[in-house]
Amino acid sequence: MTERLQKIIAAAGITSRRAAEELILAGRVAVNGSVVTELGAKADPATDQITVDGALVKPAETLYYVLLHKPAGYVTSLKDPQGRQLVTELVTGVNARLYPVGRLDYNSEGLLLLTNDGAWANRLMHPRHQVDKEYHVRVRGKVDQQQIRRLNDGIELEDGPVSGATVRLLKTDQNNDWLSVTIREGRNRQVRRMCAAVGLSVVRLRRIRYGNLTLGGLKPGEYRLLTAQEAAELDGPPPVRSPRPGSADARPKARPERPVPPRRPSSRVR
Repeated sequence: MTERLQKIIAAAGITSRRAAEELILAGRVAVNGSVVTELGAKADPATDQITVDGALVKPAETLYYVLLHKPAGYVTSLKDPQGRQLVTELVTGVNARLYPVGRLDYNSEGLLLLTNDGAWANRLMHPRHQVDKEYHVRVRGKVDQQQIRRLNDGIELEDGPVSGATVRLLKTDQNNDWLSVTIREGRNRQVRRMCAAVGLSVVRLRRIRYGNLTLGGLKPGEYRLLTAQEAAELDGPPPVRSPRPGSADARPKARPERPVPPRRPSSRVR
């Protein structure tokens, strides 16, 4: 799709749109080797070669945020030495290299996030970014209140103590009980190890919530794209207070212009 050159340059993060216009007028922009000096000129960033001072303008990468209902029997990885199925194989309609945010082990299922936004993924996985992750866990046999109390009070695992977990009995039947387990950390196989520490064997584990996100009506193997608002809310930006009408903070502020980048030395013979 063709767009104005100044818009393409600004979207690539080189400079502002107004400063890009100055670059064009100064003859510092070329399309497919031909210098362009008209502000109305357009190009297709997908097919045309656009340069500023001889340097190629790379189009801005589209960022994707995917919520997948992971089925059991898939590996949360980009490759597997054993040749098992990968979660990325389920997301077939996104033209980007996606990375899982955190992990769900091979036998676990439920809500899994994937993205090509590395900075966003790293922030979510950082230990300081404690977001609630809720699991529905079926355990073999019956659960007693002492086991639930121990899980809520905090237990010691081989890689350190666990605190901040919220555990409650969901339902009970003749042979198995279901627990709701909410944690804020993301250690390897953490829920399974917590249950094992109090003598419980996990039969089935399903993540049903990540922050405010739920599976909704997604069936195993299905996915949807997050909205920009959902991705931002999960990232936890500080709340913004709306200024009172008429206050100084409510008045529009001039947007600072990014400076025109300095001209790079050119090897072109004039």
